[in-house]
Amino acid sequence: MTAPVTIYVCTTCRRAEDPAEAPRAGARLHAAVAEAANDATDVAVVGVECLSVCKRPVTIGFTAAGKWTYVYGDFVPETAAEGILAAARQYAVAPEGLIPWRERPDSLKKGVVARIPPIKPV
Repeated sequence: MTAPVTIYVCTTCRRAEDPAEAPRAGARLHAAVAEAANDATDVAVVGVECLSVCKRPVTIGFTAAGKWTYVYGDFVPETAAEGILAAARQYAVAPEGLIPWRERPDSLKKGVVARIPPIKPV
């Protein structure tokens, strides 16, 4: 059994073309990913206020126990949810969360912002 994956979605991400009065792109993506994962037991979708990647909206992160944490940007909220969920499942089964480059969806190849090592016990 693989460790459950947490998908963090920055709910405060705003795209330049977002009208000020409309829901932010990050909030729209969070809603779409949460809906896509509604019945899933292998992922948890968590909205967060800011992932500090404002120059690369819309931003998400994958994390799980014992795995590298990844942060990705440049998602289109209206079309990205299913791909993010599929990629989270690839991440879940990949040793240490390292999805082989050739197997990554294009959005993960192009959108990588950071890779953070797993926390090691002290």
